[in-house]
Amino acid sequence: MEKPVQWGVLGAAKFARQYMAPAIHGANGARLSGLATSDPAKAAPFQEFCPDLNVYDGYDALLADPNIDAVYIPLPNHLHVEWSLKALEAGKQVLCEKPMTMRAHEFDALIQKRDDTGLLAAEAYMIVHHPQWQMVRKLIADGAIGKLAHVTGAFSFDNRTDTTNIRNRAETGGGGLRDIGVYVIGSARYATGQEPVTVQSAIRWENGIDSFTEIRAQFPDFTYSSYVSIRMHPHQEMVFHGERGVIRLTAPFNARVFGEARVELHRPGLEVQLTRFPGDDHYKLQVEAFCRSVRGDAEYPCPLEFSRGTQDMIDQIFEGAVSL
Repeated sequence: MEKPVQWGVLGAAKFARQYMAPAIHGANGARLSGLATSDPAKAAPFQEFCPDLNVYDGYDALLADPNIDAVYIPLPNHLHVEWSLKALEAGKQVLCEKPMTMRAHEFDALIQKRDDTGLLAAEAYMIVHHPQWQMVRKLIADGAIGKLAHVTGAFSFDNRTDTTNIRNRAETGGGGLRDIGVYVIGSARYATGQEPVTVQSAIRWENGIDSFTEIRAQFPDFTYSSYVSIRMHPHQEMVFHGERGVIRLTAPFNARVFGEARVELHRPGLEVQLTRFPGDDHYKLQVEAFCRSVRGDAEYPCPLEFSRGTQDMIDQIFEGAVSL
């Protein structure tokens, strides 16, 4: 049996505690070994499901441990590049929360460092590891809905009362577009394999962050429209509309949390083929794919170059937006 990849987590973030640390702990080929936090109270919930977890009083201390093979970085957005580079320099494989950078050009240093070290560095864009998205990509490629004509997307939640949340703070890279815009944008790019030709957008600003963003784009073979908001009732959906059918996903981004992952294939004659994915955990699948790549068993399906493309579209959205 191969030695599992030893993981460390930089920071006791709520998202890490609820989703990614348990996923690492339960993934095949992985072992949750360390957590860097100076607050023992924040470490306690992690130790409840991983009693032998090593706790380090600082990020540098964890990175200095030669027994740690890979790190997961759930820090505030504006710290992602800095600590990803430090982790690579320390000889660690890196899985960093999205958005991995604040601007597309910042990926260049990460790509260069990845290539120089020969280590794996990736953005934690978990949805590409979910079988519902792999199915959608294949359906489109196989012509199941004919020629694709239009893609629509939506992702929203309301956190206006959580005033201390990093998503509500401009100085930590907050706002809806960076937090959830990556999903409506990246999923369309992943499913179709195409990049936008032109981009138009409108943003509602609130205390320096984008609380609502509407996006329209022209891709080589289809048109695109979507919106994201952190001030609206929770909703998420992606629709791929072709000349001979429609693909609809009702829980495309937070499968099992927002609802059961389902792919609806609407065909002529009002026929609807429903495929359900009740048990698939894309966080766990992401960790397992990462570990396979670290061992050299498979290429990682979401390289930095893909994530750079999503960030490039986000940059265009910010730069060309009109204010609402």
